This record gives sequence, structure tokens and C-alpha cells, in this order.
Amino acid sequence: MNYPKLNETRSSRQTLDVFRGYHHGSRIGDTEFYDMKNLTSDDYPVLSSRKKRGIYADIPAPNGLIAKEQLCYVDGQDFVLGDTRVAMDLNPKPKQLVSMGAYVIILPDKKWINTLEPSQWGSVEAYFEAREDVTFTLCTPDGADFGQIHTGSASPENPENLALWLDTAQTPHTLNRYSAASGTWVQVPTTCVKIASPGIGAAFEKYDGVTISGIASEKLQSLNGAAVILQRGDDHIVVTGILDETVTQTPAQGTLRVERRMPEMDFVIESGNRLWGCRYGTAADGAAVNEIYASKLGDFKNWSCFMGLSTDSYTASCGADGPFTGAITHLGYPLFFREHCIHKVYGSIPSNFQIQTTACRGVQQGCHKSLAIVNAMLYYKSQNAVCAYDGSLPVEISQALGDTAYDRAVAGAVGNKYYLSMRDVQADADCLFVYDTAKGLWHKEDDFRAEDFCSFRGELYGISRGKIHAMLGSGEPAESAVPWMAETGPMGLETPDMKYISRITLRLSMESGALVRVLARYDREGDWELLFCVRCTRLRSFSLPIRPRRCDHLRLRIEGEGGVKLYAITKTMEKGSELP
Repeated sequence: MNYPKLNETRSSRQTLDVFRGYHHGSRIGDTEFYDMKNLTSDDYPVLSSRKKRGIYADIPAPNGLIAKEQLCYVDGQDFVLGDTRVAMDLNPKPKQLVSMGAYVIILPDKKWINTLEPSQWGSVEAYFEAREDVTFTLCTPDGADFGQIHTGSASPENPENLALWLDTAQTPHTLNRYSAASGTWVQVPTTCVKIASPGIGAAFEKYDGVTISGIASEKLQSLNGAAVILQRGDDHIVVTGILDETVTQTPAQGTLRVERRMPEMDFVIESGNRLWGCRYGTAADGAAVNEIYASKLGDFKNWSCFMGLSTDSYTASCGADGPFTGAITHLGYPLFFREHCIHKVYGSIPSNFQIQTTACRGVQQGCHKSLAIVNAMLYYKSQNAVCAYDGSLPVEISQALGDTAYDRAVAGAVGNKYYLSMRDVQADADCLFVYDTAKGLWHKEDDFRAEDFCSFRGELYGISRGKIHAMLGSGEPAESAVPWMAETGPMGLETPDMKYISRITLRLSMESGALVRVLARYDREGDWELLFCVRCTRLRSFSLPIRPRRCDHLRLRIEGEGGVKLYAITKTMEKGSELP
């Protein structure tokens, strides 16, 4: 008897054992994942769950973070260095902390603290207002009295050698000294005015750039304005100027004010032993500004010291329009960003400082904290991409993030990794991404909303929701088990001839207590269906055989909690009928 002969269905197998991370695109590779949670490239090419995070400090009002010899942060009105707390009466706003030598400058408070001697702290700005009589006297640059001076429009007759004559015939007046050897009057190159009043010099230092106001005498109006203190004592200061005779001003005539100011700035950085800053908008005096500033060399307190020296302060106006969106020092150059350009400052002294403007993708507004350097490469969030900048032109590196719009980016760097916390604009949800710069891979973690990041001794610390988290797990344990998830793209769309996936095998290892669930969604319809669930009671590795139902294509979601490593996904393909 003859029976019909059945042809064996031919099958093929494909094993995926190199996993390329997150790719939120409409068409992605077999080794990429459309969505994920709490996965990492630490064990690449194996896909694994991230490390548990730790807690460094649980504080009520963290407003800034910076690394010095110790990890430092702002807690409410206090500045904390390791175990040392310094009450500095800070305002409760978020801070920008800038390091310069042993000092930390705290903005917008405009205060400073010496991290090696925490008892030494104070204000960048200084202010004096006269409550008593103020005396103005002509003097030498070191504050000494000139002695007897002949004042008039004509020179004195038969003067002695080194006699002094104040010539009032010209404006401004000039002081001249007689030389018997040459028989001529020689102008004294520098004349100064000593301004004396109780306590006037106590808050200032020699060569401070200050602003003087409130001088009532018409003869001394030239002293109102910017000046440099050439000498000082607790009760006097010496500035460049000239006057005919000693003048005394009483409080009834006017109130003298002496101020050392720091400009209002949007962003401040340190470069070349100077602080650099930028401002677009309104200055403290109400004037419209679009400027870049630099402090005096080695002195973050002085921003208006102009003596014609290489150590002078620096101010320059910019022609580009739009607000500044960020600033950082990269490869030794100060960089200032707008959304549409980058300003790079070249030069070593104020006389040769030059600002080069490059029209390119700059930092997105509100994303100034996304600037971070990993292995000499600068990364930041622009309006529609995450960019890498090597000093020439920025290049997009965020194609894997898809078309989702993000803002409020805050970044940190540790090792080869760039951590980037952003807000999904459409979903109004926070997301933490990690870019492995060595492998070129993106991974998505969770809804960690970072307010600030700081790396210190191989650990990355991040402020979120009133706590300082240790992202790599140091400090007090903060998590018992890490929930994780990986969702593939559509599987089966690339197969012709009506082939279908008849079997999927997952090769993985699990820590004791870890849970793994495997779900599938068929032909982009319906809900996720549970295919397999297992909880491990001890550390082991095994294969999970999964048989999905027949379909045109499917998505696979692997999820669970606890430590897990996925080594391979093997798909078995079989040819099916062309009939529906």
C-alpha cells in the first residue's frame, strides 16, 4: 500500500550574540532594542542589568555639587565639605559652583570659600558707604604727601631744585617738578588722591578695581567712576587723580560710596587662572549688554581692573544675537554657546584675546548642564540632537534616540560614559540615558531626574529629589533589586517566502532571587502576552525555550528584576503556507 510522502519542513537558525544597545527607530537591527530600562554596556557584547545605586547623602535642600579634595555640595544656606558644614547664609536658589585653585565661587550669591581652610570665606563684592567726613588730599602713588606745592596759572620765579608747581592754566591741571640741572619744569607722570574716612579701606585690597560715586565737589567729579586702588590702609585708599587743594566732604554734602562689583553673568567658568563669564540682557545698572568678561589674572574678585597690564580684567562685546545658553573650558579655551553658534576665546593676555564665532549647532536653551567632557571630547544637547565636539565642528551622535524631542538636559561623565538626564517633551517624563563613548552605544536606564552631576574618585554623584545618589553603587545601598526591561524591534519583517519564527531560545544567567519574564506582541495588535516566567533560586545560567504562536512578525519583551546577563537570542525559522 502506498502512502503519501510528506516533505520535511526546512528550518533555519539565527543566533544573535552581540547586543548593540538602544535604538528608538522605526527600523532597527536585530541586535538593537527599541525600548529598554536599566540596562548597561558594562558587559558588552553581553546585555546586562545596571549596577545598584547608592546614597551618598539624604539632605533637605541640595542646590549644587562640585568635586575638590572632598565632595562638596550646597545644602540650603550651608556649604558642606565632606563632614564639615559651613553656615554661609546662602539663598535657597540652585547654585553654579566654580572651582579656581583651592577656592569655590558660589553663584548667584557671589560668595567664595577656601576649601583648604573652610573658615575663610566671604563675598566676591565689597562695599563701603561713608558715615563720617571724607578728606581728599593730593599725594604720591604710595600715599605720601607731596609737601609744599605752588598753585597757579604761571610758574613760580626762582624755584629751587625739585620744587612743585600745579599748573591751573590748562585742563586737566598738571603737576610739574623743577629740574635745576636742565632749568625746566617736568610734568610729574602720576598724581594721586588719598581719600580718607574711617574704615574706607578695610574691605578692599591693593590694586582692586572699584567704582566711586557720591563725590559732591565739582572739582573732584573726575574721581566719580571706575578707579584702581594703588595703596590702601584701613582708613584710606589712594587712586589716580589730581586736585588743587585739600577738600573735605561732610555727610550732609553727599554720601561717598566705594564698590568692588562682579558683573551679573549668565554662566561662569574658569580658564587660564581667570574666571570667565557672559551676559546677554540687562546689567546690574539696567544697561543692555551682550558681553564676555574675564576677571583679573589669579583674582576672581576683580572684574574692572584696567591698568594696561597682562594681568588686567577683560570685557568684550559680541555681535551675535540671542541669549547665551552655556559655557565650558575645553582643550584650554573658554567656550560660550548660543543655540546657533559657539564663541571660542583665543589668546593669553587681554591685549591679544580674540573671540572667534562659529555658526553651528550650539547648546539648547535650558540645557547648559548637558556640557560634559569625556576623554577630551565635549558632549552636549543641542536643539534637536546630542552632539560631540572635538574643537572643530560638532557632530550628531544621537541617531539612536529617534525623533523624540527632549529638553532640560543635565549630564555627567565618569570613565568612558556620558550620563544624560532629559525630559521627554511629549510625554512630560524624565529619562536617563548613558552613552558609552568607547563602544558608541546608547542605553536607557530609568526616570532618574538629575538636577546636577559630579564625578569624584571614579564615582558619579547625582542630585535627584533631595538626595545625592552614587550612580555606580558606592555609599549606602539604595536599591534591593533593579527592575529592567528590553523590547526588540519587529522580528520577522526581514524574512521572505512566508517564513515564520517557530521557536526562540534565550541564553542567559541570573543571580539568586532574580526574576525573568518573556512577553510577545503579535503583528502590532493586542496586548503583550506572557510566554515564559522564571525566578532563579541560585546563581546559574540556562536557556529559555519559547514557542510563539504563528504570525507575520512579533515583538519580544524581556523583563524582570535582579542581576541578569543575556548572552544570546536564537531564532528558529520555518517556511509556512502562502495562504492566510
